[in-house]
Amino acid sequence: MPKQILLAPPETVMIRCDNLVKIYKKKGVEVMALQGLDLTVNRGEFIGIIGASGSGKSTLLNMLGGLDKPSAGSLFVGGRDILKFSQPELTEYKRKTVGFVWQSSARNLIPYLTASQNIELPMLISGFQNRKRRVGEMLELLDLSHRKNSLPAELSGGEQQRAAIGTALAGNPKMLLADEPTGSVDSKTAANILEAFRRISRETGVTVIIVTHDVNLSKAIDRVVNIRDGKTSSEFIRRKNGETVSFSELPEMPIFAQDREELIVLDRAGRLQLPKEYMASLGIKGGDKVKIELEQDKIVILPKKENSL
Repeated sequence: MPKQILLAPPETVMIRCDNLVKIYKKKGVEVMALQGLDLTVNRGEFIGIIGASGSGKSTLLNMLGGLDKPSAGSLFVGGRDILKFSQPELTEYKRKTVGFVWQSSARNLIPYLTASQNIELPMLISGFQNRKRRVGEMLELLDLSHRKNSLPAELSGGEQQRAAIGTALAGNPKMLLADEPTGSVDSKTAANILEAFRRISRETGVTVIIVTHDVNLSKAIDRVVNIRDGKTSSEFIRRKNGETVSFSELPEMPIFAQDREELIVLDRAGRLQLPKEYMASLGIKGGDKVKIELEQDKIVILPKKENSL
């Protein structure tokens, strides 16, 4: 059988994950963090990634950031297969292509440097030109100009995270990744932080991906990707025509706004993952056989009757 040739995605696509699998070994036991995940993100898009604890959200983010590698599958970022990077290329990728914002401010900011110094530091290390001008732009964009000389301990939680965003953006990356950036602040501050991410995406064209459990996410982001059991299971897309729809509460997840519809994601082989609450309502579980029928413009899934063959 001839080897399959992986073609780079179109120029408009920033991220393409195909059938990503990640297996960890813990005390001799294999744990599958990702089980064939597919995801496509366009350049300049602002998306959220949600899912229950252990669903694979942070594993995916670490792979996109070049901090981890999948056990199988392909991962293109900016048209390049990052799984084929040499170590110098991977280091360059982490320095210039991707910026990372962590939940803990202690991991984002150096405590004895001011807000402006923290933002300037990555540029100083990489030899970035016109650093002072770039720092000023970041401070203005994030509404921190009046706090430029403040140390992290003198900033509020929201200001610390905005300074962390500025630090991640300082080197002008093409992609910004954030892991639970609103997890340690109150709801009002969280909304301000999410608005900062939305403004950055709109005004700079940077591709922004946020992993979060924040209930305010649906108010700030048009596209929310839901990962279940290591796969891209469904997406919540904001309706454009003003129609409304009600959703059941997802396991361990917030209730989404009524201006969204949930779309189930088909993988490359045409398989889909049904929401658990839908399966429960039909009395079916994983491994069961079900009946499918094509009715004009729709596919119907029916539970198998006990007396049928």
